[in-house]
Amino acid sequence: MRSSQDPQQSLPLPCPAPARPRIAALVVTHNRLDKLRVTVGRLLAEDIDHVVVFDNASGDGTREYLDMIDDPRLLALRSLENLGGAGGFAQGMRHLVQALDPDWLVVMDDDGRPFPGTIAQFRALDLTGWDALGAAVLTPSGEVCEMNRPYRNPFWRLPEFLRTLAGAGRRGFHLGDATYAGQADPIEIDMTSFVGLFLSRASIARAGYPDERLFIYGDDQIYTLEMRRKGLRIGFLPEIRFEHDTVSIQPGGHLVLRPMWKVYYMYRNALLAYRVAAGPWFWPLLPVLALRWRGKARHYGPDAARFRKILRRAARDGLRRRLDRPHAEIVAMSEQRD
Repeated sequence: MRSSQDPQQSLPLPCPAPARPRIAALVVTHNRLDKLRVTVGRLLAEDIDHVVVFDNASGDGTREYLDMIDDPRLLALRSLENLGGAGGFAQGMRHLVQALDPDWLVVMDDDGRPFPGTIAQFRALDLTGWDALGAAVLTPSGEVCEMNRPYRNPFWRLPEFLRTLAGAGRRGFHLGDATYAGQADPIEIDMTSFVGLFLSRASIARAGYPDERLFIYGDDQIYTLEMRRKGLRIGFLPEIRFEHDTVSIQPGGHLVLRPMWKVYYMYRNALLAYRVAAGPWFWPLLPVLALRWRGKARHYGPDAARFRKILRRAARDGLRRRLDRPHAEIVAMSEQRD
């Protein structure tokens, strides 16, 4: 018996092509127009849907430069005051997600930018099961940028804990150079920086936004560690590469922060990050941190006493989890001399 059904109706329907993921970039800037020009130019040359620049009250012509760019993908957000990197990322991410609702968001400072073709490489990845992806961040000369080297938290992972305990130091838990040489699949990490961090829309819905009260330093470390504590998966894949055009003042290989008010944020926020990472191990670890950090005063020469004074204030506020001290007060305190 023959069916009266139209034979064309029995043919299998073609599978719809997968939707092209929408990717938006967020750049936070403050008075570094020369670096911002390179970053914005690099991003607009990529296969990207939106570029949002959060201008932290720059006074160096940044606003005029952004106004001159005739590209519908570019959106400039301007703050009347400098909210620091943490404030810029928090407010910029919130606006971008609410206004543009991309599938993926990638964040960076004004001196961080993707290598040419990176966004197209990212689009080709199968990231099933991953919530975020951290880029391999290199210096302009092609070396691994130490301040952006991801790590696997030794307080959560036994192999990393044992290597660190055996004397390897940060090499016990930070990704080694061999990891940057190439790898087929992402490696799971617990912390990465805000230079080249790709975040899925679903991960932001679960993790929320960075804590803008941190101002600068440690906001990315705390944010990604908290992501992991909530069960989100962060991968690292070396073929996704970013350049970080930064120069740290490191006489003799030691970081020296200028202006001095940066010392407060560095060590207050570091205590908060250690508290997240170490959990119940934080209090036994605290005396070790105190001795190590106090010893850094010798690298500040005539400002050693001022360094110790700022460090004491930072430690008190960090232990009390105090994040409401006004920036102007911190600057004034750092400029006082005994």
